[in-house]
Amino acid sequence: MALGKNFRGEGRKSTNYYSTVSVAVFVGFCLVGIWIVMSFISPFQNSVVQEPQIVNEGKHIVSNNASTHFEDSLGDIPVESTKVDSQTEKSESESQLENKDDRKGVEDAPEENKQEVVSDSSGQSSEKNDLEKDSDGNLNSESESNKNTDNNLGAERNNGEATDEEDKVDETKQSTGESNMESHENNKVSKEASIAGAQPETLIDVRTENGTWSTQAAESQHEKESQKSSVSVESSKYDWKLCKTSAGSEYIPCLDNVKAIRMLRSTRHYEHRERHCPSEAPTCLVPLPEGYKIPIRWPQSREKIWFSNAPHTKLVEVKGHQNWVKVSGEYLTFPGGGTQFKNGALHYIDFIQKTLRNIAWGKRSRVVLDVGCGVASFGGYLFEKDVVTMSFAPKDVHEAQVQFALERGIPATLGVMGTKRLPYPGSVFDLIHCARCRVPWHIEGGKLLLELNRVLRPGGYFVWSATPVYQKDPEDVGIWKDMGEITKSMCWDLVVIGKDKLNGVAAAIYRKPTDNECYNRRPKNEPPICDESDDPNKTWNVSLQDCMHKVPVGASERGSVWPEQWPLRLEKPPYWLNSQVGIYGREASVEFTADYKHWKNVISHSYLNGMGINWASVRNIMDMNAVYGGFAAALKNWKVWVMNVVPFGFPDTLPIIYERGLFGMYHDWCESFSTYPRSYDLLHADSLLSKLKDRCNIVAVIAEVDRMLRPEGYLIVRDNVETTSKIESIAKSLHWDIRFTFSKGDEGLLCVQKTFWRPTEVETIAAAIV
Repeated sequence: MALGKNFRGEGRKSTNYYSTVSVAVFVGFCLVGIWIVMSFISPFQNSVVQEPQIVNEGKHIVSNNASTHFEDSLGDIPVESTKVDSQTEKSESESQLENKDDRKGVEDAPEENKQEVVSDSSGQSSEKNDLEKDSDGNLNSESESNKNTDNNLGAERNNGEATDEEDKVDETKQSTGESNMESHENNKVSKEASIAGAQPETLIDVRTENGTWSTQAAESQHEKESQKSSVSVESSKYDWKLCKTSAGSEYIPCLDNVKAIRMLRSTRHYEHRERHCPSEAPTCLVPLPEGYKIPIRWPQSREKIWFSNAPHTKLVEVKGHQNWVKVSGEYLTFPGGGTQFKNGALHYIDFIQKTLRNIAWGKRSRVVLDVGCGVASFGGYLFEKDVVTMSFAPKDVHEAQVQFALERGIPATLGVMGTKRLPYPGSVFDLIHCARCRVPWHIEGGKLLLELNRVLRPGGYFVWSATPVYQKDPEDVGIWKDMGEITKSMCWDLVVIGKDKLNGVAAAIYRKPTDNECYNRRPKNEPPICDESDDPNKTWNVSLQDCMHKVPVGASERGSVWPEQWPLRLEKPPYWLNSQVGIYGREASVEFTADYKHWKNVISHSYLNGMGINWASVRNIMDMNAVYGGFAAALKNWKVWVMNVVPFGFPDTLPIIYERGLFGMYHDWCESFSTYPRSYDLLHADSLLSKLKDRCNIVAVIAEVDRMLRPEGYLIVRDNVETTSKIESIAKSLHWDIRFTFSKGDEGLLCVQKTFWRPTEVETIAAAIV
């Protein structure tokens, strides 16, 4: 037993000894291993990773901590999703700004706009983060930098303006494709960034799912069949060709469809001036006119344009005595006259104001429709009164009138009052104007006048200065009598007839009623009241109706109250939004405010300084998917105008845009827009192109963008990375300059600049050949 105890005791002692040694050896090996590993990685931890240098013809690669040029991280991606240290961002962006190329495109900006803005780590600058917040007042707050945004942007525009002589030197220098291309090769300002691993919180887009928001698709009488792209977009594989048509450098696919026009059974109602789009949208490129030059900058462009950009003399010959347009050397000049105001538009505008002071240009009357606008001098000079004018005229025997207007930097679009409704919502224009616009208002029971009634705001005015108002020949007397009977049956009040002694004309001013009392006491229901199922906002390919819609009178109905005076109406949510859910699922008025704040942030912190855009050259802008109109609203103090487009099939937010004192129209981007080639300086496509791919040939959409965009004009695309990458590939195949690219998570931003490049091969468009 004793031996047994001793044996067992010695055994435990021996075991403990060996266990202790084993543990010690193991720990030693672990320490040695850790030391070896730390020695291996230490040099990498202590090394300095050099920022990539400029490579490949000026293309700039931005590191993971993106430049605070793009302070808002796409402007709407919450910055807390990446948790990037703001001081690191600042230091890196400052070093990036030392590169000369980063300064291009913003050289004319004032010093306060060139300073870097450190990203707010709270992420309150993002639209999508704003919309996720509770409506506790934070959505309405703005940083000090945003409060001064409009003034700063206006200052940049003023600093960027050039004199006539500077314009001429600059534009002549770039008048040929060769010199322009060479300039681009030497001055590229391109940036690329990819934030790996970033998973931003994204807003669920319910634009086409929220049942409270109708779309133009709901009642369209003619929706095109889906057109899925089967064309390769690889730049090395896609072969662009020039469009060969009878219209040449002024080809408009939906207005120059000769084959469709020849098949019309009648042209009595101007059907031949309406849209007749080809079954497949063209993918060819419109040629440039010979000798095309970069357009003269605003405001000098209001008075003169390059003759080579719109080489037409018919209006000079027909309307020269009325001071519409004249030829002066290499320019077309515009004295500011019109058929009814040959002594200048400003005098005529003041005459209207003196005739009826309640019109109050730029306060009560902010958004105007000018029917049969000519060269749009009326709208061009109304800018001085803080009024925006939607001017339209057909592509007819008065060749190039709308082209002249756009080249001058004045809003205008091609259209005709024929068999279809105008592409505008109901009850949106504060005033409608017609100065001998050649529209037969009196025929067929005033059917065309009823269309004006649809789009005119209750309490709004119709100004008609035409010969029946003041001339006494039998035809004019008969027309005046018919107009009197029709307007009385429509309950329009003839407020006043004013006489302009200088021009020898007169204007009749009518007012649409603000209630339904007159409608209810008419002895005859003629013209009839529209059926309640007829939505006055449904217009895309909807036939004209010979009826009137009742005036809205409910406290929460749009149109029952006149909007706030300008400019308060721009920023204040309309009263009727309070009872609606917005397109993102939040209260509509909250989304309205957040949208405006978002675009002010994006423009001041991103678009202004970091995109390589020469904003001093930008005048005509189109927002291809305008939503609430916040992008245009944020540009209020710039010397620009924005055509706000609400696409076919998207939530109908266009009435909101008009309510805030802006304008726009409906359009289906699977078709061509009703404008001349080379109409716009900048196109903005936010969350649009990815939603078109199932219906449209995206290559055809970009061909349409190329048609509308002026050489040296810009396209900004904000979309998912797949889409921006595809558009970048197409842009490269078009020989466009990639000015800026940025991606974060699945969201991307792309800015490209069109060049003078045109292909040499030709594609004949048989349907457009006379």
